[in-house]
Amino acid sequence: MATVHQLKVTIAGTNPPVWRRVVVSSRITLAELHDVVQAAFGWWGYHLHEFDIGGIHYGIDDGEDWDPPKDEWQGRLDELAPAGSSFTYTYDFGDDWRHKITVEKVTSADPSVTYPVCTGGRRASPPEDCGGVNGYENVLAVLADPADEEHDSIVEWVGGAFDPEAFDPSKFADNLKLRQAQEP
Repeated sequence: MATVHQLKVTIAGTNPPVWRRVVVSSRITLAELHDVVQAAFGWWGYHLHEFDIGGIHYGIDDGEDWDPPKDEWQGRLDELAPAGSSFTYTYDFGDDWRHKITVEKVTSADPSVTYPVCTGGRRASPPEDCGGVNGYENVLAVLADPADEEHDSIVEWVGGAFDPEAFDPSKFADNLKLRQAQEP
């Protein structure tokens, strides 16, 4: 019978934590999981990324590393991450968004559900390219202070009103479709 992994994906260093809960096919590759995480946080995948599972790195070989990562298309969740395990996903090596991914449970798939799905989360996603956790904290501080000289430009940059507490899991499916449509 087909199984699914329930994952909690938390951006390390955020306080209060920014996290998402997703349920994915256990047979998903790490390359596909990258797309799921990107969709869950509303990011576009413009930057390099890497998974670290038990000290083994999976990602895309950009031809510049003397020790390239293993091919993420060859790593499947059901082979690498049993229930109760956790691993790291790093996105954008400049901003250094580190995510702790915890396998909360592995269960039988519900045949009436189309996976992946986002079932929960907390707080708004940091805007892409905001400078990592420290940059995000700075963005939030500027947004909270209308007298700050950068306030208006940051409001414009984030696209208007930004509520750091807002989270809407219904946006996940649309984000995933957009990501899949942009891939070659």
